[in-house]
Amino acid sequence: MIIAAGLSPAWQQILSFDSLRWGEVNRAGEAHWCASGKVLNVGIALAHLRAEALTIAPLGGPARQPIANEFARLGGSGRWIEVDSPTRVCTTLIESAGGRTTELVENAARLSPAELARFEAAYLSAVDAAEAVVLTGSMPLGTPVDLFRRLLDETRAAAILDIRGPELAAALDCRPFLVKPNREELGHTVGHSLDSDAALRRAMLELNERGAQWVVVSQGKDAVWASSSGKCYRLEPPLVRVVNAIGSGYFLAAGIALQIARRCEPLAAIRYGLAAASLNATVLLPGRVDPGEVESLAESVTIEAA
Repeated sequence: MIIAAGLSPAWQQILSFDSLRWGEVNRAGEAHWCASGKVLNVGIALAHLRAEALTIAPLGGPARQPIANEFARLGGSGRWIEVDSPTRVCTTLIESAGGRTTELVENAARLSPAELARFEAAYLSAVDAAEAVVLTGSMPLGTPVDLFRRLLDETRAAAILDIRGPELAAALDCRPFLVKPNREELGHTVGHSLDSDAALRRAMLELNERGAQWVVVSQGKDAVWASSSGKCYRLEPPLVRVVNAIGSGYFLAAGIALQIARRCEPLAAIRYGLAAASLNATVLLPGRVDPGEVESLAESVTIEAA
């Protein structure tokens, strides 16, 4: 089993336009609603990859039941922590003419100490059965920065962290199996911008030295970088027609977790995750992909020493 756990789920509205005219009335050609936010996207990705998985997240307000219903339709399993504050609503604006995507993001609401305790208890009650875990997403205001670190102290499974900044720094001495920031998040974690490949390599190796066994850095449609044991690698994604790249980074984490749970070699697991992320970008709603196509596409991902 794989656990996906996080504190900042979202209920996502996706609006599609030919083009946007800022400051004017714009009428969407298509409108969709779906579960989103890092933790739910990882859970949805795992469901579509047909993994045995459990998603643990706080849900509240009008979005709680639609999110639970969506997971049920997908055959995904969720342990939802009921909270007083409504789950946030985020909006994605897609312009088909220019291929541009704009995100309107609401921050996750503060959780009470009792709600955080229920989340932590739900995770600890399930983690002994896990073969891999993905801890992911931003921390709501007021969350103790060492919360994920405390969870890792009780985790024996391979841990994949899709987090950044102080909460990532606090968890590194637990020697997580893999950390997966994007380039901007990695810069935020080490405290400076990464304006060259040399700076990127140094920052990745710094996280290895501080405890991360593997570091994987995504950067949108460009190459994914990986490092471990003093070595760096570049993985080139396959060429695909991008429809909506939202959620692709989370699909990368889910694909890696699935393959690691299957005892796959790390670079091969990262290759699979990158193929899954690339395929996700070809569909409108995050995570709606065929695992057979992922296997096929993974063969076109190239790996080279960097």
